[in-house]
Amino acid sequence: MTKSIAVMGSGNGSNFQAIVEYFKGKDVKITCVSDKLNAYILERAKNLGVDFKYLPFEENAEYFGANNFDLIVLAGYMRILPPDVLNLGKFVNIHPSLLPAFKGKDAIQRAFFAGVKVSGVTIHWVTDELDGGKIIAQYPVLISNEMHFDEFECEIHALEHKLYPIVIEKILEDKVFDFADLLGGCGSCKGGCSQCH
Repeated sequence: MTKSIAVMGSGNGSNFQAIVEYFKGKDVKITCVSDKLNAYILERAKNLGVDFKYLPFEENAEYFGANNFDLIVLAGYMRILPPDVLNLGKFVNIHPSLLPAFKGKDAIQRAFFAGVKVSGVTIHWVTDELDGGKIIAQYPVLISNEMHFDEFECEIHALEHKLYPIVIEKILEDKVFDFADLLGGCGSCKGGCSQCH
């Protein structure tokens, strides 16, 4: 039975593209929606042959009330959804830090320049509290003393692109999983080293 997901984004859409590429050839129908008419995520959807729609923020309740998705995936969506919208489906989000640390904007930059030695990626259920929903999955990125910000940012994005589609699939299949099982290791570790990302 085909599963259907909506991916909501406001910007570039690199996580959206990773999701589309992961599910290519699988029994999952993807729709892209954006609250920004000129967001590049809509251009990506067009180029990838995925259904897409400009959806003003004020029309979310009407749209999700009329369309039944198995899962609604936030990928760079820059607005806080109100309870009347969230009650219309199951919403997940990805955030580039180990929540509850570094909620909100510029999390990658704030974590790096705070000097933390471990950050990472969190996937969580969406609530009307910014980055406050129950955590579904997390995966760490270690920050060595020699690492430059650009390298760290690249590792975070690469991890997002790898982790998010896998977790979405597990949710759609209603499977229980442990973060250590989500990503394969390089052979010499359990999947947590920079070589694996």
